[in-house]
Amino acid sequence: MRIETTDLAGLAVLHWQVHEDERGSFARTFCRETLAKAGIAFEVDQANVSISPVPRTLRGLHFQHPPHEEAKIVTCARGRIWDVAVDVRAGSPTYGRWRAFELRPGGPSLHVPAGFAHAYLTLEPDTEVHYLMDGAYAPHATGGIRWDDPALAIPWPAEPALISERDRNLPFFESGA
Repeated sequence: MRIETTDLAGLAVLHWQVHEDERGSFARTFCRETLAKAGIAFEVDQANVSISPVPRTLRGLHFQHPPHEEAKIVTCARGRIWDVAVDVRAGSPTYGRWRAFELRPGGPSLHVPAGFAHAYLTLEPDTEVHYLMDGAYAPHATGGIRWDDPALAIPWPAEPALISERDRNLPFFESGA
């Protein structure tokens, strides 16, 4: 695994080293030791999977309020997603800045650090996304930001076709999401 850091501290692209032969392919998608050597401490507490049958399904922008922040490693196992991470860490020099990446089967994965809001838009039908989480979900600590917040001006590759009622009603970033 090769780790590509970004200008947002802790946000990293995890490039897989894919080995192929007549049987198919093999890649390590998580290695605690490799991440630790790159300065990313990550211990898996939960593993989650999301399947979205409808293309252009939007999920997010979600995060958990302190002290329940959680980091995640996001991998697209089937289909493709436009994955977005927004720094919502109070006092961070990159507060309010975001980065987006296209994820697809075969890598890369994305390490989203604690204190970031996260969302993705599915780009194909029957998209499957796997998450490794380093913290437990705390329903009372959930927060979020509107996906179309003009203050963030995220250039989504397509208009969402399906958004949950909860996500449609998330607050705007500057309103203290």
